[in-house]
Parts: sequence; C-alpha cells; structure tokens
Amino acid sequence: MTNPALVLQDIRKSYFGNPVLKGIDLRVEVGEIHALVGENGAGKSTLMNILFGMPVIRETGGYEGRIELGGRPVDPRTPSDAMRHGVGMVHQEFMLLPGFTVTENIKLNRERTRPNAVSAALRPLLRGGAASLESLDWKRMHAESRRALDGIGIALDEHLPVGGLPVGHMQFIEIAREVDKENARLLVFDEPTAVLTEGEASELLRAMKQLAARGIAQLFITHRLEEVLEVADRVTVLRDGEVVSSLPRSEASVERLAELMIGRAIPERDEGPRAASVGERVVLRLRDLRVAMPGEEVRGVDLDVREGEILGLAGLAGQGKIGIANGVVGLFPASGQVEFRGEPLPLGKPLEALRRRIGFVSEDRRQVGLLLDQSIDLNIAATAIQVQRRFLRGLGPLSWYDRAAARAHATGQIEQLDIRCRGPAQPVRRLSGGNQQKVCLARALTMAPDLLFVSEPTRGIDVGAKDRVLQLLVERNRAHGTTMILASSELAELRRVCDRIAVIERGRVAGILAPDARDVEFGLLFAGETRESRAGA
Repeated sequence: MTNPALVLQDIRKSYFGNPVLKGIDLRVEVGEIHALVGENGAGKSTLMNILFGMPVIRETGGYEGRIELGGRPVDPRTPSDAMRHGVGMVHQEFMLLPGFTVTENIKLNRERTRPNAVSAALRPLLRGGAASLESLDWKRMHAESRRALDGIGIALDEHLPVGGLPVGHMQFIEIAREVDKENARLLVFDEPTAVLTEGEASELLRAMKQLAARGIAQLFITHRLEEVLEVADRVTVLRDGEVVSSLPRSEASVERLAELMIGRAIPERDEGPRAASVGERVVLRLRDLRVAMPGEEVRGVDLDVREGEILGLAGLAGQGKIGIANGVVGLFPASGQVEFRGEPLPLGKPLEALRRRIGFVSEDRRQVGLLLDQSIDLNIAATAIQVQRRFLRGLGPLSWYDRAAARAHATGQIEQLDIRCRGPAQPVRRLSGGNQQKVCLARALTMAPDLLFVSEPTRGIDVGAKDRVLQLLVERNRAHGTTMILASSELAELRRVCDRIAVIERGRVAGILAPDARDVEFGLLFAGETRESRAGA
C-alpha cells in the first residue's frame, strides 16, 4: 500500500476530561472501501467529526494528532475546509433543507448557471462579477440530479420538495449529493443503509463498488456486518476509543468482528418463529385506511391485529409500511375506519391516541421523537407528564416537574436499554444516533402502552445492543401482553420476533405470512405479486 487517500496518525480527543479517542491510527488507500465498525460510543462519530471539521470539535477543545489527505497534511477547521480537500460525508442524521426540492438540495452551493441578456450586457463592466447575474440552468441541474439518483438506484422525482419525504428517500438524496460532487476523493458513509430495505441496500453497495472503481476512497461506517463482508476491502474495529484490530476482508467474519467489537463472543441468533400465546380478540381493526404521507402513501389498508401479538410490517421503502403508524396516531392526514378495542379511534388527533394508550416510536427520531437540547430524563418522562400527569409534584392548583422521580425512572431505563451516556442529566443531542433511538423507545415504554407502533426499532443500533432491544420488546410483549406493530426494513429482524408479517406493497397489504414462510414467498410479495393471506394469517 503506497498510495493513501487518507492517513490518520495518533488522533486523540477528550470531552470535558473524558477521553473518547485514545490514539487512533487509520490508513485508507485510493479506491479502497474501508469499513469502520464498533459499538455505539466506540468513537466512530467523534473521529468523523474531526475529519469533517465539525464545529463541536473546536468548541470542546480541538483534537490532537495528524491528518493527511492525498499525502498532504490538513487541519479541517470547518466542513467547508474538508469539502475543499475533497472529503464528502453522508451523515447518519440528515442535513437537508426541507423547503427545497430534491434537485435544489443536491446542487446546493454548486448551482449551474447560464448567461442571460443582463449578464452578457454587463460582462465588460463587471468582468468576473457578471456570473452572479446569470440565470440558474434548471435543465442541466435537473439532469445532473437525475443522473446522480439513477446512479444509486432510486426512482425519486427530482422535482419533489424534500419536506415530508420518508427517511429512506432522504438518505438517498444525501448520498446523491455527495456522489454528484466533481472533486470527491474520499466519501464517508455513516450508516447509509440503516433505513433502507435489503434490495435498496444492495443497490447502494453496488454503487459504492462503482465509485471505488473510479478511484474514490470510501470510509464505510455500519452496524450491518454482512454488508462489510460484501463490499469492504479492509475493516478497522474500534472499541472504547481505540483500534483493537485492522484486518483484510479475507480474514474477517461476522462472528469475529462482533466479538472484537464488544470484547466477548455473542450467542447465535434464533431466526426461527417466536413461540407465544396470542388471543383471538382483534384489538386494532383497519378498514380502507388511507394516509397522505409523502413518499409513504397508504392507499387502502385492511388489517386486523390480534391482542397480544407482535405483527411485522415489511416492504420496500416508499410502499407505505411507515405511513400506516403515522396515519393511525394522527401525524399525517388519514381517512378510513380505525377501531381500537372495539371503539372508533378518531384520526388526526395524536393526543387522543396517546390517551387511549397507543404508543409510537417514529423512524425520524430527531424530528418527531426527541427534545434534543433537553436531558435524557426529561425526554423519557415528557409524554407521560403531558398525557398521564406523572413525574409531577403539586400543591393545590400548582404543579412542577419532579426531577428526582424522573431521574430515578430514567436511571432504570438507561440500565435496562443499555443507553450509553454520562447519566440521566446529559443532553440528548450529545448521544450517538443509536442511543437516541433507545431514548425514544424508553419514552414510549414509560407510557405502559396497550398497543405500541415501532418504526425501524433498531435503526442505527450496534450489533450488541440490537439483540438487547429486540429481546426487550419480546419480553415486554410476553410479560405485559403489549400488542406491537413493528415496521422494519430488515426482514430477518421481523422474522425473528414477529408472530405474523404483513407485506405492504403500493400502499396496500399484499399478503400476510408466518415468519417461517419460505424466502420465495416473501420475495413474490415484495415484488408485487399480491396473493391471498396464507400461512399464519
């Protein structure tokens, strides 16, 4: 290896006296796909924040060590510095402007222009400044955006506004924006497939291989170890802020990487059906449910959910599986008939759904699920305070926040869900994405819901914590009889914990299968071959 695109030497970083990076050495070759794996809190996000010049690094005392890009030392002080050096990053949390269209987001700060009569007339007077008077070349920008989207395999209209699109589509837009840059020499992918279905993830991995063939180096951060083995040339494992191993793909396996990440062997997963008693009573009945959620439209869903079951919702991104929960709990306009425990549930009234003990964990935790600048304990208690008047103390007509009670409860949730943090007083914004997801789950469980919708339950959660979260959901179901509806892009995840799995295609139920149904049966339903509900329906 003699042609490095990136070299990191002895990178160190502390937050408030707490070391989070302890001398990281990393080398990425030109045209190499280099995977960076580790549990949440291992230091991956901090390392990438340093590389990309994120303000939080300077605001907390900077870093130590040396960075080389293309053989030249650099010190990225801002994201603009990093981009000028050819570094592009697709963040785990989206950095899009919701009021702009897909094209406007992809071409932001790199707009194409063409001369007009005014710029041509003033060119002799203004010289180089005449370019600012040119017209935007929309035809060219739309064409380039279309080409970038096609290159990563997404059939998304480049004219659509980004606001309201499902998170899966937003992820593709982020990736398309980086791929579209002409000077990209190093692309950092931070969990790029976390919200994608298996088919969409495969398309993205193929696009990454094409980028590598063009000589673009890539840092691939992911919890999906199977994807690492499919595309990575080399894998570096971080644990507790240190490099514990760096090995070629030929020497890696899922079991070895997982053991390196968590420092111990993990048990094999039981991928078979879950044995649990499910009643015959229908607790939730949907008839002709239609939801106007952009990019996840529901076009007439009929579905009966049995009391005490875990029902999975599977399907490709954009087919409507995410829209069902968002419509039932009132976050997007919906119509049709919804009955909960035999009584009509009014649509468009989120507070009423909460009062009826219907919980919801959104796939978009930052926009829907979290108070980012508030503490962990307040985030966990917030909905229970609003709806159930819990965690409050009072004197006559006055009431105030019972911080001691909320923190005691939050401490138990932190331990149970293995939320990696400094304590219940830590602001949620400072948590990694996976740990933010666990806070959302803790908030929903605090409500003791009778029915719980969870969209992408393990999105961004590392391999060790994923088992814990899934098992927690199963234990909650068994111990309390909580009915659950899980929408996930990972079919294997649903097959592991669900009693039945409904495949959503073009906004409708294509079929309902038992979790141990053959792969080909799921494949046919995903492909749009609608059939009668079969085994397990």
